[in-house]
Amino acid sequence: MQSGLLTDTFSAQRLVRMAADDWRRGSEPFLEPNLSRNLTLRDALRPVAERHGTTVSAVAVAWTIAWPGVTGAIVGARDAAQVEGWIDGGSLALTDEDLVEITEALSRTKAGSGPVEPVDGVTL
Repeated sequence: MQSGLLTDTFSAQRLVRMAADDWRRGSEPFLEPNLSRNLTLRDALRPVAERHGTTVSAVAVAWTIAWPGVTGAIVGARDAAQVEGWIDGGSLALTDEDLVEITEALSRTKAGSGPVEPVDGVTL
């Protein structure tokens, strides 16, 4: 969940309201231009989530599990309500079209780092 960034509720305004000593205020993913890139990626995942009747968080978990050789994803939560946001990800079957859409969003937004194509044969 990238410490909240890939949840349905995170926003730049929420970051501003966080305590001055919250570690995220100085963390690279939460500093511009990375914050805007990450939130744009999160927003690009919304249509995929809506098609599947789930959350952006669940899509992020399902995308992680879609990588060859990955059999699970470790996701943390501070309370039961947060678990409800991503629990569907373990059983969510993303389509090839979903995977291409996510890959394109990662490439377009330049959010995060590392490879962007989880499944062999999915190309842009």
